[in-house]
Amino acid sequence: MDIIKSIEHEQLKNKIPELKVGNTVRVHVRIKEGNKERIQVFEGIIIKVQGGGVNKTFTVRKISYGVGVEKTFLVHSPLVEKVELVRVGKARRARLFYLRDRVGKAAKTKEQIGARIEDREITIKEDLTEEPVAEEVKEEATVKAEEKVSEEVADKKAE
Repeated sequence: MDIIKSIEHEQLKNKIPELKVGNTVRVHVRIKEGNKERIQVFEGIIIKVQGGGVNKTFTVRKISYGVGVEKTFLVHSPLVEKVELVRVGKARRARLFYLRDRVGKAAKTKEQIGARIEDREITIKEDLTEEPVAEEVKEEATVKAEEKVSEEVADKKAE
């Protein structure tokens, strides 16, 4: 692995939420104001998902006081605390830019009937536990020690 890929791999989150276009999500974002830090919630419809790896982003659109607001979030950003699935939407396109022209209830996607609201997460990199590795080393050491003992016993019998 070259240097750039190894640095990018360190920046990846272990688990990311499964993001699909058309779903209504609630994004919890860390906001820093002066020396205070708080979490702000942004709820809306995912209108596009793009990129891959560290640069993967998703755009969420909501209507706030009659004005459309879109925010683009980095999936692997440390500022994105968590992403909750509120509603499973039915979308047959990869980008829902046509929602920008719609107003009111028409600016929503149809809800997928019978869909379960589950916060599924995709595992990007596995958590490596070092305990089983240590046990394997111990087992190998005991096997080698037993082999040495059996060789010594065989040598003594040969004498």
